[in-house]
Amino acid sequence: MAFALSSMRVTSPAFDDGSGIPSRHTGEGEDISPALVWQEAPEGTKGFAVICHDPDAPLVQNGTYGFVHWVLYNIPASASSLEEATRVGTRGKNDFGKLGYGGPMPPEGHGVHRYYFWVLALDKPTDDLPEGLKIHDLLVKVEPHLLGMNRLVGTYQRG
Repeated sequence: MAFALSSMRVTSPAFDDGSGIPSRHTGEGEDISPALVWQEAPEGTKGFAVICHDPDAPLVQNGTYGFVHWVLYNIPASASSLEEATRVGTRGKNDFGKLGYGGPMPPEGHGVHRYYFWVLALDKPTDDLPEGLKIHDLLVKVEPHLLGMNRLVGTYQRG
């Protein structure tokens, strides 16, 4: 992923940056996406995308480490948040092989994993992209249009 860190701030009413993700947002709970809020999107933003990635997963896929839990795009520029269990946007395919969000579920005994909820601000809408893109395919399409990004990090350890 191209790195275009910006002053955009990403938060969640469900958990603080660096703290534990509530079990309702995990594979052991209700497995619903947490609410996200972002502020100070770069000027000229015409749309957003969201990716949740676990870099601590013991997997190598597509030449990279980790596990993708959420790929969401076609979020309008007017948005500054997503509700819990959102239906906004177009769902991509996660590494569970399913569309939409798949919550944290690290292997038992694997310790604490970090989950990066990235919000990408884009200089063009993504309404022309089909449902079901995997992270690599999405990034190929949006990287040339990336204005800025930032993230919220949550943690989870299987009980």
